[in-house]
Amino acid sequence: MTLTEMDATAEQYRDFAARQARGASPLYEQLTLGVAADGELLDLLTALPPAKRQPNLLLAATRYLTGTASGYDDFRRSVLDNRDAVVATMLARYTQTNEPGRCAALYPLLASLPQPVALLEVGASAGLCLYPDRYAYDYDGRAAGAVDSPLRLSCRTEGSPPPHLAEPGPVTVAWRAGIDLNPLDVRNADDVRWLRTLVWPEQDERLRRLDTAIALAQADPPHLLRGDLNARLGELAAQAPAHATLVVFHTAVLCYVPDEERAAFVDQVGRLDCRWISQEGPEFFPGIAARLRRQPPADTITYVLAQDGRPLAFSAMHGGWIQWLP
Repeated sequence: MTLTEMDATAEQYRDFAARQARGASPLYEQLTLGVAADGELLDLLTALPPAKRQPNLLLAATRYLTGTASGYDDFRRSVLDNRDAVVATMLARYTQTNEPGRCAALYPLLASLPQPVALLEVGASAGLCLYPDRYAYDYDGRAAGAVDSPLRLSCRTEGSPPPHLAEPGPVTVAWRAGIDLNPLDVRNADDVRWLRTLVWPEQDERLRRLDTAIALAQADPPHLLRGDLNARLGELAAQAPAHATLVVFHTAVLCYVPDEERAAFVDQVGRLDCRWISQEGPEFFPGIAARLRRQPPADTITYVLAQDGRPLAFSAMHGGWIQWLP
């Protein structure tokens, strides 16, 4: 451990408080600001591998073990009184937020492709984003998708989409599958509990959305492969039916992949006969970021929605809005 590592971890938690939790979860904003100023908790975190120091992981692991904290003192006591269990949970688990609301940004792109489509999600978690055809959408009062679905995703739009995306038609899915280092099973009660714990406090609507998506997936569980995305992408892509348009997609996943592995993934996707939809932070794909005509807001986490490397829109972290790019 070095002072530099501790400073970097503290900054990571301050950044989370300012750009993610602020305005979305007052409790998590309070907790992460507290961690950033707490030498004992920073010591605990910097003893972990860098990938395991994530704010979401510490917050979820502690909440999973001891329930939702009433404030920072309660949270701090929960971590330190259960130090070994918290560390063990953080080492064993992954941040696997499976937010079906992100499908609202994906749906217009999928609807614009030759149907049917074969969906291959990288970093699929429990696979809830593999069901965009099973959800209903409301784009500023315009309905799309499975209009009778129990899960309706409202999405505010800004700007003018390309003409072929303006009025999304139906999406027909011939095949769906995913890859994850640790796939979660919607039929497993403990996996479902972890998914629910990853939804932040105060976000009751997100939790209802998650529960509805889980119920839909339980009726037809997805095919998920365990493994590294680069090691298993070609194998899984080969299973897609030849008559369908293969779509490889991912959301908020490649940020967890080292630069060289991310570059290998892009190269591998480029050699597949597929369409590629990415929804990630601009800093993780310099080639896509270089094509942006303007930069996303700096005060919040914003994804760039891109198709085949071409940026089309900015989108929200947990769904809810799209800003179409000129």
